[in-house]
Amino acid sequence: MDKRKYLNPETVAKLDNMSLRARLVVEGYLIGQHKSPYHGFSVEFAEHRAYGHGDEIRYIDWKLFGKTDRYYVKRFEEETNLRSHILLDTSQSMRFSSKSVTKLDYASYLSAALTHLMLRQKDGIGLILFDEKIKKFIPPRASKTHAKIIMESLENIKVGNDTKIKTTLDHMAERIKKRGLVILISDLMDDPDQVLMGLNHFRHNKQEVIVFHIMDRQESEFNYKERIQFKDMETGEVITTDPWHIRDAYQNQIKKFKKKYQSGCRKQRIDYIPLYTDQPLNIALNEYLNKRKKDMQYNQGSQGYQGYDPQYD
Repeated sequence: MDKRKYLNPETVAKLDNMSLRARLVVEGYLIGQHKSPYHGFSVEFAEHRAYGHGDEIRYIDWKLFGKTDRYYVKRFEEETNLRSHILLDTSQSMRFSSKSVTKLDYASYLSAALTHLMLRQKDGIGLILFDEKIKKFIPPRASKTHAKIIMESLENIKVGNDTKIKTTLDHMAERIKKRGLVILISDLMDDPDQVLMGLNHFRHNKQEVIVFHIMDRQESEFNYKERIQFKDMETGEVITTDPWHIRDAYQNQIKKFKKKYQSGCRKQRIDYIPLYTDQPLNIALNEYLNKRKKDMQYNQGSQGYQGYDPQYD
């Protein structure tokens, strides 16, 4: 059986429970990796082995070479102390879907997969569910029992009310004291200026931030063929229109909306990743691991580790 099929969100939706979804998504992702995405993040030395084709030169132990006249590379224990918080938007707008997978479905699968992946790495992971206020806060831990708590919470998510993202961001920025990684998963259906201010609160506190902007394909393309009625899922406001009359104007507004977040995040050195609910989940897992690697390299910079990223100055 090719487990890579479980990177497809519609396939994942057919599985029985969140723990199974998380495990199969991660296993499907790892099958596609040519080498372990975990290895070498820690500075804790484990052993030497003979240098081989494809090994990175920076891991050669030059002192040992001076003694033996042979090339050996250092291997490291796969241990880290990264603490991450997933902030998951559960507001009304997240239940929209033009097909079988809602934005909240996709976001919960992604949260579960990230949790499973982090715990495999022995990283601490916490979960915050919010709409206009925080509904649940699970502090970061790195145990199997903790995984069960998070998976059960994701399994039993209840759609909330209106969106007030900045309120949650400000509250959590004050609450999270230790430097780590903050992952916001949301459709960002809120005032971009306010949301960006909230994200900057984390950056001011030296937190690293990833924003996964979850969208349904129709929200961007607006490819409706017939006269249709639209209802605001948070305010209840209803309008009826001919989509082809407003499509161009609508698409321009959506582009401006996304551009606002993209440029604002770039200025704050926040990773902004737009995702559609029909896209494979490995895209988000790749972005997380890339961010994690940068973060670990920065932490190791003070110990002479190569690969320091100046964006953290």
